Formats: sequence, C-alpha cells, structure tokens
Amino acid sequence: MDALCGSGELGSKFWDSNLSVHTENPDLTPCFQNSLLAWVPCIYLWVALPCYLLYLRHHCRGYIILSHLSKLKMVLGVLLWCVSWADLFYSFHGLVHGRAPAPVFFVTPLVVGVTMLLATLLIQYERLQGVQSSGVLIIFWFLCVVCAIVPFRSKILLAKAEGEISDPFRFTTFYIHFALVLSALILACFREKPPFFSAKNVDPNPYPETSAGFLSRLFFWWFTKLLNPDPLRGCLPGFTSPQDGHLWLPASPGGEGPLVPKGRGQIPDGGAAAAGGMEEAGKADGTVKQMKLKDSRIKLMSEILNGIKVLKLYAWEPSFLKQVEGIRQGELQLLRTAAYLHTTTTFTWMCSPFLVTLITLWVYVYVDPNNVLDAEKAFVSVSLFNILRLPLNMLPQLISNLTQASVSLKRIQQFLSQEELDPQSVERKTISPGYAITIHSGTFTWAQDLPPTLHSLDIQVPKGALVAVVGPVGCGKSSLVSALLGEMEKLEGKVHMKGSVAYVPQQAWIQNCTLQENVLFGKALNPKRYQQTLEACALLADLEMLPGGDQTEIGEKGINLSGGQRQRVSLARAVYSDADIFLLDDPLSAVDSHVAKHIFDHVIGPEGVLAGKTRVLVTHGISFLPQTDFIIVLADGQVSEMGPYPALLQRNGSFANFLCNYAPDEDQGHLEDSWTALEGAEDKEALLIEDTLSNHTDLTDNDPVTYVVQKQFMRQLSALSSDGEGQGRPVPRRHLGPSEKVQVTEAKADGALTQEEKAAIGTVELSVFWDYAKAVGLCTTLAICLLYVGQSAAAIGANVWLSAWTNDAMADSRQNNTSLRLGVYAALGILQGFLVMLAAMAMAAGGIQAARVLHQALLHNKIRSPQSFFDTTPSGRILNCFSKDIYVVDEVLAPVILMLLNSFFNAISTLVVIMASTPLFTVVILPLAVLYTLVQRFYAATSRQLKRLESVSRSPIYSHFSETVTGASVIRAYNRSRDFEIISDTKVDANQRSCYPYIISNRWLSIGVEFVGNCVVLFAALFAVIGRSSLNPGLVGLSVSYSLQVTFALNWMIRMMSDLESNIVAVERVKEYSKTETEAPWVVEGSRPPEGWPPRGEVEFRNYSVRYRPGLDLVLRDLSLHVHGGEKVGIVGRTGAGKSSMTLCLFRILEAAKGEIRIDGLNVADIGLHDLRSQLTIIPQDPILFSGTLRMNLDPFGSYSEEDIWWALELSHLHTFVSSQPAGLDFQCSEGGENLSVGQRQLVCLARALLRKSRILVLDEATAAIDLETDNLIQATIRTQFDTCTVLTIAHRLNTIMDYTRVLVLDKGVVAEFDSPANLIAARGIFYGMARDAGLA
Repeated sequence: MDALCGSGELGSKFWDSNLSVHTENPDLTPCFQNSLLAWVPCIYLWVALPCYLLYLRHHCRGYIILSHLSKLKMVLGVLLWCVSWADLFYSFHGLVHGRAPAPVFFVTPLVVGVTMLLATLLIQYERLQGVQSSGVLIIFWFLCVVCAIVPFRSKILLAKAEGEISDPFRFTTFYIHFALVLSALILACFREKPPFFSAKNVDPNPYPETSAGFLSRLFFWWFTKLLNPDPLRGCLPGFTSPQDGHLWLPASPGGEGPLVPKGRGQIPDGGAAAAGGMEEAGKADGTVKQMKLKDSRIKLMSEILNGIKVLKLYAWEPSFLKQVEGIRQGELQLLRTAAYLHTTTTFTWMCSPFLVTLITLWVYVYVDPNNVLDAEKAFVSVSLFNILRLPLNMLPQLISNLTQASVSLKRIQQFLSQEELDPQSVERKTISPGYAITIHSGTFTWAQDLPPTLHSLDIQVPKGALVAVVGPVGCGKSSLVSALLGEMEKLEGKVHMKGSVAYVPQQAWIQNCTLQENVLFGKALNPKRYQQTLEACALLADLEMLPGGDQTEIGEKGINLSGGQRQRVSLARAVYSDADIFLLDDPLSAVDSHVAKHIFDHVIGPEGVLAGKTRVLVTHGISFLPQTDFIIVLADGQVSEMGPYPALLQRNGSFANFLCNYAPDEDQGHLEDSWTALEGAEDKEALLIEDTLSNHTDLTDNDPVTYVVQKQFMRQLSALSSDGEGQGRPVPRRHLGPSEKVQVTEAKADGALTQEEKAAIGTVELSVFWDYAKAVGLCTTLAICLLYVGQSAAAIGANVWLSAWTNDAMADSRQNNTSLRLGVYAALGILQGFLVMLAAMAMAAGGIQAARVLHQALLHNKIRSPQSFFDTTPSGRILNCFSKDIYVVDEVLAPVILMLLNSFFNAISTLVVIMASTPLFTVVILPLAVLYTLVQRFYAATSRQLKRLESVSRSPIYSHFSETVTGASVIRAYNRSRDFEIISDTKVDANQRSCYPYIISNRWLSIGVEFVGNCVVLFAALFAVIGRSSLNPGLVGLSVSYSLQVTFALNWMIRMMSDLESNIVAVERVKEYSKTETEAPWVVEGSRPPEGWPPRGEVEFRNYSVRYRPGLDLVLRDLSLHVHGGEKVGIVGRTGAGKSSMTLCLFRILEAAKGEIRIDGLNVADIGLHDLRSQLTIIPQDPILFSGTLRMNLDPFGSYSEEDIWWALELSHLHTFVSSQPAGLDFQCSEGGENLSVGQRQLVCLARALLRKSRILVLDEATAAIDLETDNLIQATIRTQFDTCTVLTIAHRLNTIMDYTRVLVLDKGVVAEFDSPANLIAARGIFYGMARDAGLA
C-alpha cells in the first residue's frame, strides 16, 4: 500500500501510528484516506451486488414510473460519476505536464467513478423492479458520507495549519463530491410511489410494513402510526371496537410474541450460571410431572364441560370437583417446590456478581500495600461487572426455557411418533367385478394390544345393493363400518372398496356453522339437488321453524338441534355428497318410527333417492329388513348368518327365532295401516315436526339478541315449543350490554347462535389489580414492597460506601481502615441478597396462594353455573380460561411482578444517585420523563390490547380442533382431511397475526427507551465534566456507573409494566368467568328434607308456569296435576307440548315463573338442588360416560358395595360383558365412553338408575339406540325393579307405555288429557289419534 501512494506529490505512508494513535489530535494519513477509506463503500456495493440482483430478479413488483425523485437521483449519480472522472483526468493532466501523481490518484477515481455509474444504473433497475426504498443503496450512500467525514475534517485542519490550500482542484472536487453523496443519502431516504402493473392487492387491510421505507422498517417508524395512546379507544385506530378490523390487523388476531422472557424465573439484580444450572437440574423432572398434571386437569375439565348436564341431573358435581381439586393440589405443590427452589438460588444469583466485585477489590487492596483504590479503578471495575450481570441473569432463564422447550418437544415427538392409521388398509383401486365392497378373512382390532373385535369376516356386497347389518348390542356392527372406513387396525385379511364414500355415524357429528354448510360439507351448491336432499331427509319443516332457515348457525355439537334433526342433517350431508357407497350406522334410531319410515322410503329404501347406490345400513328396526337385498347377522364379532330376508327366515336360525320373538312389537301390518291412515300431507308434516320437537332435551335459554327482533322470536317461540325439545328457537346468548346490543346486525340476529367472544378495550381496571393483590394477600404484598425498598437502600448504601472509600485515597495517597471498609461493603451486599430472597419467597407464597384462590373461585363458579350457560358458551372458550389464563396466573404473573419491582427500584435508585451527585441533572429529568412517559403510554396500550385480542382469538382454534378430532372419522370418510387442515392453519395464521406486531412493539420500545437511556448517560457525564471543579471523583464515578445501568432498568421496567398489564388480563378473564350467574344453592341448611324423603314418590304440580328468561312466553302454563306414589305415567304430546321442559322443571334445571312442584308434600323450591336431584333418577337420552373406571362411572362417591354394583350390572344385562373384561369393574372407559357401543353406554345409564333406586324415575327416550331384544329386557327390568317407584316416561314408542297407569298428554304447555290409556282411547281425543297413527288403536 505504501508503494501505491508513497511517491509523487502525496508522499505519505499508508499507516502512521504516531499520527493516528499516540496523539492528542488523532488523524489518518492522506494515503489511507485516499485509498482504503475511499474504497470501503465501493467494496461493499460490489460484494452485495450479485446477491441483490438475484433477489430483485425473483421479486419483481411491477415498475415505478419515472418520477421527479427518480430523475433527481439519476442526476446526482451522473454528477458523482463526472466528479470522479474529473479527478482522473486531472491526474492524467498532471502526468502529461511532468508532475508524477501517486498511483492512488489514478486507481481511486477510477474505482469510485465505475461504482457511481453502477449505483446510477442500479437506481434505474430498482425502479423497473418496483423497489420503493432501497436498503442496499441507503447503506452505500451512508458509508460514502461516513468515509468522507474524516478527509472533510483533515482537509480543513491542514488548510488552517498551512494557511493556504495546497491542491485547490482536488479540494474543490472533494467538497462537491461530499455535498453530492450527502444529497444522494437524503434522497435515498425518501420512498418512491407504488409500482404499476403489479399483481392486484385484493387485501382490504394491506400490511403497512410492505410499503414502508427502509429507514422506517429499520427504526419501526411505520409502527408508530398504528399506535393510539388513548386508553379509552384501545391501542390501534382499528380497535375502537373489537368488531372493526383496521389496517392489516384482523378484528381479533392473536398469538404471543414473548420477546420479553417470561416464565417462572424472575430476574433478580444479580446472577450466576452455576446456580441456575443447579436449579434447572432439579426442576426438569418437576416440569414433566407438572405438565402431566396440567394435562390431566384440562382433560378432566373438558369431560366435565361435555357432560355437565349429566353431572347436574345426577348431582355428581362434588365428586368431580374433588377430582379436579385433587389434581390441582398436586400441581400447586410442584409449583410451590419449584418456586421455593428458585428463591434459594435467587440469593446466590443476587450475591454472585457482588461477591466477584468484593473479592476483586479485596485481592487488589491486600495483595500489595501500595495498591490504592481510587475512583477510576473502583467504578470502572463496578461498571464492567454490571455489564456482566445481564448475561449471567439471563443464563438461568435460558436454561429454564430450554428445559421447558425440551420437555415440550419430547412430548410433541412422542405424540407424532404414535402409530397412525394405515391408509392402505382398505384397497380402493381394484375389486372383483360387480362388487362394491369385499372383505376376505378380515380380522380387526381397535389397538394392537387389545383382542380382535371382529374376526374371520368374509363379506361381499354387490354394486347397488342395500345391505342390512343386524345383531345385539356390542356385537360389532359399528366396528364393521369403522373397519370399512379404515378406522380400525387390520390384523389379517383384505378389504376392497371401490368408489367414493359417504358416512352417517350413529351419533351425528354436526359442525359449528350454518345448516346449509353442514349439508354441503365443502361441495358446491346445486340448488336442485340441495332441495331434493332437504325434502327427502324431511328437513323442510325444520327450516321453516329455524330463525334463519338454512342460514341458521348451528351451535357447537349441534346444541340447538334435536337428536332427530342432528341425525337428519347428518344423513342429508351423505345424500348431497352423491357418493358411490353409503355407510349408514343406525341413522334411524334417533328419530320417531313414522319419521324413520319416511326416511327409509324416501332415502335409503328401494324407492329412495339412493336407489341404485351401494348402501350398508346398520339398524335395529326389523320392519325395514324385508325390503333389503340381503342381511348380515353379527354375533360376537363374527358373521353368524348372511343372506336375503326370505332365506334367513327359512333357515330357522338365530335370526328367525329373533324375528318370531320380537316381530309383534313392531308388526309390519300395523305400520302399514298406520301409514295408510296418514294420507293427508298436513298430518305427515305434523308428524315430522313432532320428531323435531320430541327428541331434544338440551336446555337452552332464549335471550333475544336485540329488542328489534324480540317480537319475531316471540312469534316463533309461541308457534313452536319453548321447552327443551323445541329447537326452532335461536340458541341464546349471554346478556349484552346496552351499547353492544345496538351493534348486533339484523342478519346476525336472524341466524347466528353462539355469541362471539369480545375483547375488552382500554386500560385494565384498577379493581383487577386490587383483586389479584387480595388473592396474594395484602400483608404479603406490602411486605414484598418494603423488602424491595430495603434492598434498594442497601444497594445505594454499598455504592456510596465504595465512593467514600475511593475518596480516602485523595487525602494521603494511601488507605486506612481497609478491613472496616471491606466488612461494611460485604455486609451491605449480602443484606441485598438476603432481602431479595425474602421478597422472592413472599412472592412465591403469595403467587401460589393467588393461583389457588383464583382457580378455586373459577372452578366452583363454573360447576355451579346454570345449564343455559354451557349451552351458549363454547367449551373451547371455558377451557381456554382453565388452561392458558390459569397458566398465566400460576407461572407468569409472580415472576413478572418481581421483575417489575426490581427494575422499578433500580431505576428510582439510579435517578436518586445521579441527582444527589450532580444536582444540575434535575433540569433534564422533566423532558426525559415526558419522552419516557409517551413511549410507555404508546407501548402499554398497544401491548395490552394485542394481548387481549390474542386471548380472545385463541378459543376458536381450540374449538375447531376439538370439533375436528370429534368428527375425524367423518372427515376422513368424506376425504376432507386436507380441507380441515387448511381451515385449522388459517385460524392459527389469523391468531399469529398479532404475534408479529407484539414483537415489533417490543423492538419499537427498545429504540425509544435506548434513546432515553443514552440521553441519561450523556447528560450525567456532561454535567459531571461541567462541574468537575466542585465534584469529587468518587461521586462522579458513582453517578456515571449508575447512569450506565439506567437503560436496562428503564427498558426492563417498561416491559414489565406492559407485561404485567398484558398478563393481568388473565386475572380479568378468570374473575369475569368467576362472577357469572349461578344456580340455587346445592344444600339449604335450614331447609333440608327429612331422612328417607320422598317415602312415597308423589309428584304434584300446582298452577305451575315456567319460562326460559324474563320477557319470554311461558313454556308451561298453569300446569296442575297429581301423580300418586308408585304410578307409571307416560308423557306424550305433539308440537310444542313441553314434555322435556316438565322433566327439567322437576330437577330444577328450569326454575318456576309461578306456582310450585311438590314431592310428597314438600315444595322442591325450598330445598337445595342436591337434596332434590340426589333423590330423583333420570336415564337421559344421550348416554354420557367419563374417562375412568366403570366403577367410577356407576358410583363416583364410592357409596355402594361391590355386590350392589354387580347386582345392578346383572339386571342391566352388562354382567357378561364386564365379567369378560380382565379388569372387571376397573375396566377403563375412554373419554366419552368411546370404547363402548352406544347401546352399552345406555345400559350403563340403566345400571346407574338401578344403583340409586330412588322413588322417582324419569326415562327420557332411553331406548332409542338399543336393539329390540335389549329394549324388551330393559323394559322388563324397569317394570320389575321399579314396580314400587313413580316412573315418568317421555314416550318415543307408544307401545312401551300402553300398560302404564296413566298417560299425560301435553299440548302447548297445558294438560290436554290425563287418564289411563284405555280411557283416553275410549275418549277419542288427542291420544286416540296418536295411538291410531301408531297402529295401536
């Protein structure tokens, strides 16, 4: 390099350390300035160019028109090129005239000139590629300006020193060059207009960062305009109402951008990696255990929410409450252990950096008596150790997070490594000619470790055949359908199935979307086929009653449809799919017999819309068997008989015997007669409507959405039934506030059902903080604050003591009392650690206490919430509260509060020390405080609202996932797995859209706070220099070392403040869900029924009226009737009868509007709900089991002996099944009892009733899913075992109640008829008409 510029007129070396380093006035040599310094920007551009060109080639956004800005940039580029070439020609001119310029004067202008030409061409190429703001060129121009600043100064100093300009031409061209590159830099900072001919942006909320300039992206200025500091309006202009989407953020995005480290580890003022490592070694095992406990608790809560109605009807809440609290106790114990383990390491962390400082100073002063500790040595050391604090503090947090991440990854890996269904288990491409389904020697099981459920199957189904599959409960009928779908594990054999498949499961799976969307199920709308489908599936009458027709939103799990409607929607989905093969798993069991016949005739049978298609029908209805092509009879997982109906009758096998025994109950002739009687279309429609209204027992409340549409709902409610059966009603919503009611749209009111969860806006109310402080304990909260005040005082004291110690050296150049100085310094340091440890222990205890109190309040409130709450609130929303929000209360809030207190007192200590050392600093405190407050206000509002929106938007992901898992077999059957994955991904993406702004808000905050912090350092140092004559070195050192910490303290404080406000939202939500309306008390101590109540089982309704909500029509009107003890009463009724409402009132699921119900003379409203419900027994329509042992499902309180349980199982015909299981009564039921057939679950419900043996039994359509043989056995059991009990039966099949004492006919909520069946038939009233229709009169 010296050769490049060591001769001629420049005549200098490349590097001269005397000129650049060892001097008061450093500078660079002219050679260095003209060579390397001038080349740096050029090297950068040429190196970056290849990659940048490749990037531009693949990211064309259209081109930008030649604007004035582009022209100006071009002109500047050309001028710079000209200036460089002018320099080059000047050098040649000198060479020609005998001067010998150094080679560098030829090389540098050439390099710079070519580079400027390149930059000019690049400006144009970027314009053609649609680049609005070029980061590459901004950096290039910036480097040009920075590298030119040194020669800019040098040339002025040289001219000033020599008194003249030695080379006027180059002097002039350099300053022109400098002015031009500075102008180019300024112009590069401006954005070009958007490009033309780019792909059309259809997004109504364009993402603002895409159009932001390079500097705007670099410093996050684009984010500033999204912020809104007005706490009443939320954080973003678009969030004035959570329903308004604005800019690129969705109405309720979500996701978490935990850029601020969160978790269990608080970050105290000090740290040591070793301590963190020791703690984490002990914590890893605890994390795994805690995660398992949390999983168990959430799973149990999910089951409780799914089966809450059963828990209420059986009064089983205390048992499940105890189970949840037991798991919770273990969870809190592990949290407590982890928290206390953490506090012990806090002491080590706190003391470690301090001990390092102490030992360093001790060694320094004792190793040599001549070593004097002055301000320079002491405070430079302290500042360096402070710099080490942050990484040491973060290391344990890093280890903690890595531990949690490792555990989570292992759990995900374990889950992903589970066996999956074999997609090749069913061969779909080849099959024997003429057949649609074939199974050769098929053996199937539900899991490899379980015995085969189906074995040695040989079945061949011809194309277009209608095949019936029959057999007793638990013989494997549903399993056969699952095997055909590939849902079971194939152990041996071959399965072939050619063509597309439609599947109707035994329990209908309904999506939370409109009825039309449920039927179409992803297919395009064909109006003609759609109309035919609705007509065939008897859904037209239902559509007239639903508030929004086929656009009515169906609630979660089809909550606002009756059982029959759900099944018919499920069937309509299959019919509309127009598949080749239809697998129908007992779709007729959930509907009345007349509707079943309609569906068979119009859909499934030889004359139905599916005629010509291959149909496999699992059924218990023997009346349809003669019309099938052939029948498969299953027994114990094997085919016992197979063939056409006449052939099976002639064989006189088990099937023929079965028919002979049970055919009279469903005599075909009678059925034909009954349908002949129904010639009028109106009668037929009435019967279909009756099915709509006869199945539904789910209680819903009916608060209309707005006052505007209230009348319309009233009309529908009076036209229909408002009892639990009538689901022509809208599914209710929570009460809306007056301001919210206005915003609900008319369309939403018509068809939508589940109310969207709303995010609160504005600042979190102080009452929420106060609630959390009370949960922690007010004394604990005060103690924590006082301990931190003490710690700060000790920290200031230690540093002031160090300052005084360093000032000793000024007096006589040596130090006395070294031991005293070190001793006091050590004591103050260890006191800090001790106080912080105490504060951490207090916070740990308080945090666990708050977690216990808040979860307990939430759990107890939810268990006591009325049934209407669960019918209208998606379970995902409640589970979200029990999982994410409780996690935040458990593990996030306490560490965040500790870190906030820590950083707050650090910041206060810093300002106090600086102002005490340099009083002049108080002048700049006010403007800096204003700037800081502005940054904090902007950031906190944004962060808080993003957190709220994230909380709200997480629930739909859970709900959709839960729905997808529940309907997995249906989704796979229809080959729509990919669609559901995409829907799930879309929901997750929408959720993640607020993760990014949350991270950006953190970066935006960092820039703002770093600026404030650097201003503090600048002014502290500046004022120390200004007042150096009056300040002693110790105080100056103290002031500056503290100011160096202020950036971190302020940054951390603002993050923790906003983090606390973001996370305290969890407490807000938990409190909100803990204060919802609850049922009446479980037990009223002053009014408990006498022992042995009710002795007779008399039930009396006295002028009883009930409505779902104030302001709605009465469902039952002035009902007065008296049922004597031991009577068997059948309850029947057509449209709007109120049958289910009557039974719900008996259990006080609905409370009286007026009148009373008396059981054995005691008013049920005067006693506690559990005193009432525990003395009544119901066999509900939907048999719900809980995961756990069979014993727990029968007797959760453990109050019956083993003999009693076996006796109940014997009578409910489950003895053989249970005794065949290796575990016996400890047989593990899966979630929802999925490993038992629906019929077996119904038998378990019968066993529960037999165990309770209460005086009053309510049967609610209990035999819909059971084959005729089992049905007859159940009816016999009820007649013999409950012969002395009062039995109220909501009748599905009239033949089951013809031998009852009396029959109650309800009509529009009033008693129409009430007498013995014989008398009612003789009276030729409503009951006579119903009996005649059923062929019984």
